[in-house]
Amino acid sequence: MLIYLDCDTGIDDSIALALLLGHDDVELGGIGTVNGNTSARQAAANTLGLLALAGREDVPVAVGAGNWRGGTPHVHGGNGVGGVHLPAGGAPDPRTPVELLIGLARQRPGELHVLAVGPSGNLAAALRAEPRLPELVASVTVMGGAVRAPGNVTAQAEANIADDPAAAAEVLAAPWPLTLVPLDVSMHHRWSEEDRAALAASPSRLNQALAAMLPAYFDFYEPRLGERTVPLHDPLAAAFAVGDVDAADAPDLGVRVDPATGRTVEDPAARHLRVVLALTEPAGPVIRDRLLRNRLPGLA
Repeated sequence: MLIYLDCDTGIDDSIALALLLGHDDVELGGIGTVNGNTSARQAAANTLGLLALAGREDVPVAVGAGNWRGGTPHVHGGNGVGGVHLPAGGAPDPRTPVELLIGLARQRPGELHVLAVGPSGNLAAALRAEPRLPELVASVTVMGGAVRAPGNVTAQAEANIADDPAAAAEVLAAPWPLTLVPLDVSMHHRWSEEDRAALAASPSRLNQALAAMLPAYFDFYEPRLGERTVPLHDPLAAAFAVGDVDAADAPDLGVRVDPATGRTVEDPAARHLRVVLALTEPAGPVIRDRLLRNRLPGLA
């Protein structure tokens, strides 16, 4: 399964990347970073560090551009990964994420699966640069939106969509096979301190780094959720994209983005997308066990 990952590498993006790296049948063709949880440049540095820990410095990482709004250091720490120091890793790819994505799609038409777990700027720019892109990709999975659930940056808007609503509107309206994984489902699948401890006890340096990041994430969510757990937004989207979890409820719904507020509005007149609202089983144990089974280089 050939995947292009578009991300703003914070803590949950890091877990999503580790899940993809743990799949023998996933070919990670490239990664593009975007401003979001942290700057696109810091996200690239984080990604390259994680790839170094995994012994996967062969994966190209392209740095995105666009407006930088300051990120979410109160959620993901000042460097996006909970203050954890990662190895320097290799150099970023000289291409832009748009060039990387379009190049993969043109080289392997009908094979590329796009997984986007950050704001939509890179994908929207790629659509403008290559109008045939929707015909060239096999699928698109987007973590974002709050369709029938409350938002997480306002009462109704979710962070990835609200960060760049104009770009998100383009991506959701494009004629490609798109699945939306919104807060409606991701808020219900979580990790606890037990899961963090399991990663910390793993012989994998990558898993140990993830465990070291998680306390910052727990600290943010604990007062909001009333318990020391964290929702698995991006890892859940990754697990769904690669088939580790299945949908119990995923209707085709008309969804549009309100450009003024960043809301994802259910609208029968809008383009219809597959929207994941519930899973057949808890995703937390599935994601944890996938990471614990990882047979990656770079053991401690």
